[in-house]
Amino acid sequence: MAQEVRGVIAPGKNEPVRLETILVPDPGPGEAVVQIQACGVCHTDLHYKQGGINDDFPFLLGHEASGVVESVGDGVTEVAPGDFVVLNWRAVCGQCRACRRGRPQYCFDTHNARQKMTLKDGTELSPALGIGAFADKTLVAAGQCTKVDPEVSPAVAGLLGCGVMAGIGAAINTGGVGRGDSVAVIGCGGVGDAAVVGARLAGAARIIAVDIDDRKLETARSMGATDTVNSRTNDPVEAVRGLTGGFGADVVIEAVGRPETYQQAFYARDLAGTVVLVGVPTPDMTLKLPLLDVFGRGGALKSSWYGDCLPSRDFPMLIGLHQQGRIDLGAFVTETIGIEDVEQAFARMQAGDVLRSVVTL
Repeated sequence: MAQEVRGVIAPGKNEPVRLETILVPDPGPGEAVVQIQACGVCHTDLHYKQGGINDDFPFLLGHEASGVVESVGDGVTEVAPGDFVVLNWRAVCGQCRACRRGRPQYCFDTHNARQKMTLKDGTELSPALGIGAFADKTLVAAGQCTKVDPEVSPAVAGLLGCGVMAGIGAAINTGGVGRGDSVAVIGCGGVGDAAVVGARLAGAARIIAVDIDDRKLETARSMGATDTVNSRTNDPVEAVRGLTGGFGADVVIEAVGRPETYQQAFYARDLAGTVVLVGVPTPDMTLKLPLLDVFGRGGALKSSWYGDCLPSRDFPMLIGLHQQGRIDLGAFVTETIGIEDVEQAFARMQAGDVLRSVVTL
């Protein structure tokens, strides 16, 4: 029998979010119902609200979450009721061409729940990134549940569900940052700061944080940036080159998702360096670069989806590093809020007042 729970929906493009009663069905084959304990307010949720992902309104927002498995459907063996899990949006299929090549982190057919959650009147909801976790409970594919140590704080664990994993993975998995490398990170919100942490973990010698907000630059420095550049008052390309002997950085991570900052990243890298795009653009954005420059500078231009992570491998590893004191995931949590405060959290995010607001339930 379907359960009635609270959930935050985006009813239409740029409309204020609403707290509604939603119906969560019993899990079917391969599915799980998860009681949510914490869910971060991620910029991707704002993209959904603004119509920047698609127009499949109404959306059930929230995806950066942790919680406890309440029930599972037939055939589920990877998790069981009572397991503490981080939700992920890369539930690998094991059968697509990427999986068959031993590259499950690039799975082209990730699983979501087959059944739909609905409003009380039967209106079907589109869960953000197949999760929909601004809710007391949500229905997901069982493969979207990654077991981690239950001793870790739910507010901390949930961050691995999107932003922190995306940033750390952009540096380590996609960018391949190595010992002694120089790294520039353009955009120092939650994902950008996580990229700073990832570059530090990988042994980068110089980590240059670039942003237009001095508050964010100070936070990036506390996360491990060795240098900061305010691109509102300084040319970021020239500044990065100046800090790297005139050459540019070995790896430049663009965590904004705009054409102008991507161009800055492209020209701020060294010859044969790597650009990693982890910021999420909107469908209307286009990029224009001289093809001769693309050819002449060599190197690699990469996009990073979810930090090219494999949740079953990377989530427990990062939780372990946090518990060992090698990374401070708690530093990303600016505030904890109630489920009714999501709209205000979006406003604080846009104003640059928070690194991460986390809904706790």
